[in-house]
Amino acid sequence: MNIQDNYLTLADGQQMPQEGFGLYKVDGQGTMTAAIQHAFEDGYRLFDTAQLYGNEAEVGTALKQLALPRDEIFVTTKVAEENQGYDRAIASVKESLQKLQLDYVDLLLVHWPIERSFFETWRAFEDMKKAGLTKSIGVSNFEMIHLQYLATQAHEMPVVDQIELHPLLTQKPLLKFNQDHQIITQAWSPLGRGAILDQDVLKQIAARHQKSPAQVILRWHLQNGVSFIPKSVHEARIAQNAAIYDFSLTPAEMAQIDALNNYQRTGREPELVYEYNRQY
Repeated sequence: MNIQDNYLTLADGQQMPQEGFGLYKVDGQGTMTAAIQHAFEDGYRLFDTAQLYGNEAEVGTALKQLALPRDEIFVTTKVAEENQGYDRAIASVKESLQKLQLDYVDLLLVHWPIERSFFETWRAFEDMKKAGLTKSIGVSNFEMIHLQYLATQAHEMPVVDQIELHPLLTQKPLLKFNQDHQIITQAWSPLGRGAILDQDVLKQIAARHQKSPAQVILRWHLQNGVSFIPKSVHEARIAQNAAIYDFSLTPAEMAQIDALNNYQRTGREPELVYEYNRQY
């Protein structure tokens, strides 16, 4: 197994690469094109962007400049909070597709759960899938309560839930819930934005396998069966993050990494999310 042929099957039947390439904070056309080129050459096939990142046009230009075969890449984008609601979501996705220079995306996500237009946004997602603007629909940063509430009116449930997930925030209850409901969990910030790389346990395990702490963490994600999207603009790091298929962690090592959990978040939690949780 290697990065290029390692796929997960979504509940709707589509196959998605388990390891992808995150494009958060990748700015500048030259930087974007080089990063995607290096990633593709190293076997990455999933490229993850978002309206909020402000770089969809650069992603689209890079894909066109590199002439990457459309049937060989898996493109994800996300609808931002200000674009939620039925009509606005659809209009924003059509604009995203123009920027990406694509007829469709492979996966479309609701970026954050907010109380305003919660169900209307998801209805738009269901209709956009029917219209062929996206092959699959999912969510990002949804907790169990959001998914349960969505299920009360959804005709089709999300096939992916992209969440903050790393050894300091293992999210075991949510992982189990998603697994039980055929939702693939995808980790954003899979390396905890670097906050965890100096942990002695990870250094010891890495030395044992002659790998880096980052590679050990990504292997942990891989063996947990979740999808993950590390990001980097450095050619050597991009290659290193893909080189995790030639070793395995033992059950004891997996447990050691699990034990690092201290519920530490490295990402933002908007007030809108807190407000939604209070009300629902």
